[in-house]
Amino acid sequence: MLARIALLSVVIVDLMGQGLIFPIINTLLIDPSSTFLPKDTTSSSREIYYGLVSAAFYLFWFFGAAYISKLSDHIGRKTGIVICLAGAIVGYGLTILAIETSSLWMLILGRAVSGFTAGNQPIAQAALIDASKTDQEKSSNLGYIVGASALGMMIGPLLAGILSDKSIIGDYASLELPFYCAIVLVALTLALIVTSFSDVRLERKPIDFGLSEVFLTLYRIREFPVVQKLSFGYFFFLMGLNAYYIYLADYLIERFHFTTFQNSMMLFVLGVSLMIGGAVLVPYFSQRYRKIPTIVASALIMSIFIVLFMINPIPDLSFVLIIPILLCFGLGYPTLLALFSASVDASRQGWVMGVTVAWFTLGSGTISLIGGPLMSISIYLPFSIGVASFGISLLFIYTLWRSDEVQALDPEIHVEEKAST
Repeated sequence: MLARIALLSVVIVDLMGQGLIFPIINTLLIDPSSTFLPKDTTSSSREIYYGLVSAAFYLFWFFGAAYISKLSDHIGRKTGIVICLAGAIVGYGLTILAIETSSLWMLILGRAVSGFTAGNQPIAQAALIDASKTDQEKSSNLGYIVGASALGMMIGPLLAGILSDKSIIGDYASLELPFYCAIVLVALTLALIVTSFSDVRLERKPIDFGLSEVFLTLYRIREFPVVQKLSFGYFFFLMGLNAYYIYLADYLIERFHFTTFQNSMMLFVLGVSLMIGGAVLVPYFSQRYRKIPTIVASALIMSIFIVLFMINPIPDLSFVLIIPILLCFGLGYPTLLALFSASVDASRQGWVMGVTVAWFTLGSGTISLIGGPLMSISIYLPFSIGVASFGISLLFIYTLWRSDEVQALDPEIHVEEKAST
């Protein structure tokens, strides 16, 4: 139990950084009253800079996830997690220095370092899978991962909103203070991992790959047809959510003039919804319903509510409309991960979880790069791309996932199994 708590704590601080950084980056780069950028910086330039800072994190996360998560299969989950936590501390330190010196390039560097060592989630996923004894326990553990991710995304906005707001904590508040607090939390988590977590899977293979591995992780899926088929639907499913999530705070500043605190509270609601989806809905649905129909329903509902979010003219109603979007993502995402996990044997769990994060980060980095220029044209364009991505995902699900190999990953849940629940 203590080992599970340690792993979930790792995920919490890992995702805490995303919930913490977005409101502050938006204040630094998008808010015209910020002194981080020169006063004469145009709105289009601000959007492009925002895209670069976001892309630095996700694209370097792509490389780090491809290498570090597979490395954990060879050096152990514990060592891989320690490397990632140490990198998070360095990344936060560089971000503090960037804010204090008003250095855009230092901010990008800090996000790049944080991104490269943000491989904790797939390693923790693989470690919990190692310890799972049944498929239902595996699904539940993956649901707890999403719940822990959501809790991290709740803590991050709270830190950003409260510790940067002078009306709440007075002159102690600053944009740097949330990052100092984050460093302390990451250090405590590092101590918990060192003292409380031991690898369940003790076999070690010699390291037989080098830096070229970062380019080969996704290429190697051609050797695994089932993983390849799953990847198409998965990639666009995540693109749908990320096009919405990455530019959510930016959109709310541009359309409704949200403050840092308001955006932080929006991300807090997001995190609560995601946690309920992962920790409550996943265990319930995994015992009663097949995985693929659950994913299809999640994509459809998210698409509908993103459209409603775009046409909504009432600022406060945005806090309500975000709830079903993240409830469904909290349900659909771990359900997708369970399919990937079932597609390979125990020796490749670290690799396949690395594949899932590689797709996630590659899509996030792509939408970050193109989203900035799109936002300068219309604040609705990134969200529109998100809706279209869900449509493409459903197209792949209805075509590629009809194969016998994919269907075998999602067997019927018999009446006896339902009754036993």
